[in-house]
Amino acid sequence: MINTLFSFGGISIIEKIERSEEEWKKLLTPEQYAILRKKKTEMPFTGKLLSNKEKGTYNCAACGQVIFESDKKFDSQSGWPSFYDVISSDSVELVTDNSHFMHRIEVICSSCGSHLGHVFDDGPKPTGKRYCINSAAMQFEGEE
Repeated sequence: MINTLFSFGGISIIEKIERSEEEWKKLLTPEQYAILRKKKTEMPFTGKLLSNKEKGTYNCAACGQVIFESDKKFDSQSGWPSFYDVISSDSVELVTDNSHFMHRIEVICSSCGSHLGHVFDDGPKPTGKRYCINSAAMQFEGEE
């Protein structure tokens, strides 16, 4: 579920979660903190959700906002969980990232501002997108 405060005529206002860095450090594991708050990347082929094939949703590990559905996940062979679409365009913010001498588009949780990964234009149809997301940035919630 997206942390929506108000929605009218297709326009949603997302609840913004603000915490101090000390609060984030207490809530997250050291790996999650490094990825979600400091924009680090986990090593490829090491994430616990990479091979997950269960049905359910992938939520932001920092705030719980639903970001992806399992039916949009695919094996990109990149080493990170990949999705061809988000659950809603309101669930993420896309920001230009020119770090590390590369031009990329960063994927950020719209509710808490946490770094999730990057999106590329080399994914499958119907979107042609590949949301390349760190496992540690997500929590999986299986269907009951």
